[in-house]
Amino acid sequence: MGKDKATILFRGRLLWQIQLETLRKLEPEEILVSARIDPSWRPADVRFVADIPPSRGPLSGLAAALERMRTTHLLALAIDMPWMTNDYLEFLWAQIVPGCGVVPHIGGRAEPVATIFPREAAIEIRNSLKGPDFSLQSFVRALVRAGKLREISVSQQHKKLFLNLNMPSDLQSA
Repeated sequence: MGKDKATILFRGRLLWQIQLETLRKLEPEEILVSARIDPSWRPADVRFVADIPPSRGPLSGLAAALERMRTTHLLALAIDMPWMTNDYLEFLWAQIVPGCGVVPHIGGRAEPVATIFPREAAIEIRNSLKGPDFSLQSFVRALVRAGKLREISVSQQHKKLFLNLNMPSDLQSA
């Protein structure tokens, strides 16, 4: 996109405002923003968590959030998914159990940036950061094999919630 996606205007609102409103409706104990540097747009009541260096993409941010969270589970939500709803996130939350989170699946592919991870995933993520594969897909597969994530198939009607904005053309077609 050529700039911080969080500051992109979507239907009259900034992406960070849309996601923060969605999350606040869930009344979480805390909200974390993970990035390489503390974003200027971050509200004071949202805690900044620096990505674990060296940067390994989203895996570094997820690792930092898992280490710093104060709860049993972490809801990871990408900034560039403005169609996601708090109703769907509540549905996902209702599926978790102690020590195990949930990962939505669409067509055999995980949606790791709209996933609820258990605190216990911190061990696997540290191992992933040490290895050669920094793919969130690989990380999620390892958690499913370890019994720390359960796959949830996304219905046809909910697939649109997982659309993300990666290119300027995505904004134009939205």
